[in-house]
Amino acid sequence: MHLAGTILPIFAIILTGWFAGASGYMPRALAAPLMRFAYYVAMPSLVFLTIADQSLHSLLDWRFIAAFGGGSMICFVAVMMFVRIAWGAGVGKSGILAAAVSMTNTGFVALPILKSLFGPPGVLAAAIATVFVGAIMFPILVLLLEIGRYDTSRNIRTAALLRQIATNPVILATIFGLLWSMLGSELSGPVTSFLTVLGEALTPCALFAIGLDLTIAELRERLGLYALLTALKLAIMPLVVYALCLAADLDRTATVAAVVCSAVPTAKSAYVLAVEYDVEKAVVGAVISMTTLFSVVTLLAWLYVL
Repeated sequence: MHLAGTILPIFAIILTGWFAGASGYMPRALAAPLMRFAYYVAMPSLVFLTIADQSLHSLLDWRFIAAFGGGSMICFVAVMMFVRIAWGAGVGKSGILAAAVSMTNTGFVALPILKSLFGPPGVLAAAIATVFVGAIMFPILVLLLEIGRYDTSRNIRTAALLRQIATNPVILATIFGLLWSMLGSELSGPVTSFLTVLGEALTPCALFAIGLDLTIAELRERLGLYALLTALKLAIMPLVVYALCLAADLDRTATVAAVVCSAVPTAKSAYVLAVEYDVEKAVVGAVISMTTLFSVVTLLAWLYVL
């Protein structure tokens, strides 16, 4: 009952957003600006506040990074190689389908859940996972999509890629938080209150925007493929991460955090790239919708097991 009481209200916010959009009570076009506020203002505020208040030793939990990051990359590479070999797909298509299985919505879904379960330690774990997805997996996917778009003889837009990484708000918030943590200084009361108010807006704003942008109609075609990718995302990937957690001998809190980060829906950033490069947009959008719908059940199951 405690887990259900913690998780279900979070998904109830997503459902409220979906109902608001489906009924016409609010225009779906509002989802994009709400998401931008959550990503560019609320999330960096919460991440900076959390990291700046931690010692450097607590931030560099390499076992957590190895478990979550290693599981994410194992699933990414395995799906990509299967699609390349079995289906004969190009680099771009195989990369984006692999991302649909392995790139997780750690910031907008896992972070609120872990914050509710564990408080600041949960936020810290979600922040580390978010940075891994944004700083490691996102650039790799962009690189693969660029290779798929151009002939290998043409130059890949390295400068644009580096600029995109360097200006990512979550990465910047993490870097500045690390620098502040290294200085060993405490944030003043007004600054802490300011960042806290902004950070608290992340959960309702991001989850409502996800629901507002969620559509069911896109699930009707190629249902078998969507179901396969969804099962890999919500069942197999968390299982791989859990196995790595056991191998790394992580404590209970870190194990739960790593599995939750891997068991949440597919990241919206994968869909953004699918639209930008015009590669399997319908598939990625459908997988995001399906993983969002079914993750309420699978997350509760994983938390019950753990």
